[in-house]
Amino acid sequence: MFRDKNVEEFCFGVEIGEDLWSLIPPSSYHALAGATMIFHLSASNETVGKKNKRLDLLRQHSTKCVLGYISVSSGINESSTDMVFGGHGIIAEHGNILVESQRFTFDSQMILSEIDVDNIRNLRLKNSSFHESFVPSGYRTVVYEGSDPTKTELTKKMNSHPFIPEDQNELNERCKEILEIQSSALAKRMKHTGLNKAVIGVSGGLDSTLALLAVVKTIDKLGLPRENIRAITMPGFGTTDRTYENAIGLIRAFGADFREINITKASLQHFEDIGHDPNIHDTTYENVQARERTQILMDIANKEGGLVIGTGDLSEMALGWCTYNGDHMSMYSVNANVPKTLIRHIVKWAAESSDKEVKDVLNDILDTPISPELLPKNSEGTISQKTEDIVGPYELHDFFLYHMIRYGASPEKILYLACYAFQGKYDEQTIKKWLRKFVWRFFTQQFKRSCVPDGPKIGSISLSPRGDWKMPSDAVADLWLKKLDE
Repeated sequence: MFRDKNVEEFCFGVEIGEDLWSLIPPSSYHALAGATMIFHLSASNETVGKKNKRLDLLRQHSTKCVLGYISVSSGINESSTDMVFGGHGIIAEHGNILVESQRFTFDSQMILSEIDVDNIRNLRLKNSSFHESFVPSGYRTVVYEGSDPTKTELTKKMNSHPFIPEDQNELNERCKEILEIQSSALAKRMKHTGLNKAVIGVSGGLDSTLALLAVVKTIDKLGLPRENIRAITMPGFGTTDRTYENAIGLIRAFGADFREINITKASLQHFEDIGHDPNIHDTTYENVQARERTQILMDIANKEGGLVIGTGDLSEMALGWCTYNGDHMSMYSVNANVPKTLIRHIVKWAAESSDKEVKDVLNDILDTPISPELLPKNSEGTISQKTEDIVGPYELHDFFLYHMIRYGASPEKILYLACYAFQGKYDEQTIKKWLRKFVWRFFTQQFKRSCVPDGPKIGSISLSPRGDWKMPSDAVADLWLKKLDE
């Protein structure tokens, strides 16, 4: 094998011809020995359907071996007798086909892309197959001096919304599958607890809408009447007519048991009890409302034998954008591992497959600014507290979260990738500002994630303290922030 002196993670091996198609390809051993990239020279001829088999094989093999794979086969000019060659060139990285050449052309061609060997290294750190005890012996590594990787300009496409498939059919399938996972997980929990009622707060916002969609699907799956859904809207100081009417419209359209409990009076009483001036609109003012709503849901669930369904999502939990023991708490959290950017697409997908009454409400919810509505309405009676104005755009935060957790990317690398992915939309200073906010909040809010309720794992990223993410609540972000400031 060959290792770059400048980039320790870049170590490559070589496969020839049918090596890739063998029962245990040599590249499997190369990967265990440290190769992060494989170059494959082949005289693979073309037959009907072979192209797709080749692509599927490379997707699977580069995923299983956690590596980059560069394959090229003989060109059409080498065709002879009974064999026709297409000159199929492919660059794959951990299950993704980055680029492929045009087949059956008489002209010379070159394909170009980049493979992130740092991502490969970080993925292998989480994979028990790459433990030292599995490293094969007898390998010789040749060290050479390559070019400076810091001067490389990216050419491959960078998805600015990594949680969202770019192919519409794949996205539709993902939306459908997520609702199936959510509803199946909740159905199992309800059967296990012997509870046949679901209690959910519906605000007219995106998160509670997705949670309600999952609850409706669960109740239908269990063969229970939809009246067993205790759907409660709890207007407060900041509730606008738009979200209020959408909450009521959605609950009634689904045939759930509708209830309205206004929290204004109870919140004012609590302000008086704790000696808080209701004219001071600070975190106490906001959190009193969130905790009052949670208390109502919990007590109704106890009184009527139901399960409180949490509505908070993965993006909010990453930022700690929730009230401790308020909307932070539930008996089962169906949205716990669904990022905000993906929730919008799931609700949109659900709208397009719903009847007109539900569709109209869902579309209006999609057009409503994201807000906890904990501060009083503005003079026009509309939302005054817009979440993304305070913590930053969720599309940036989801991008930061994905690369940080999935690949263990450093802050400077995340900044570099985000500037490339969002070029023309956000400048570097804006991205850096919100990345700094993300890092600070992610570290300081771990204590909230250390005690979250159960919730179904949806994709490759989860912040559950019982599963994928184990982080001390007292971890500090000093090193990350220092790197960004430098």
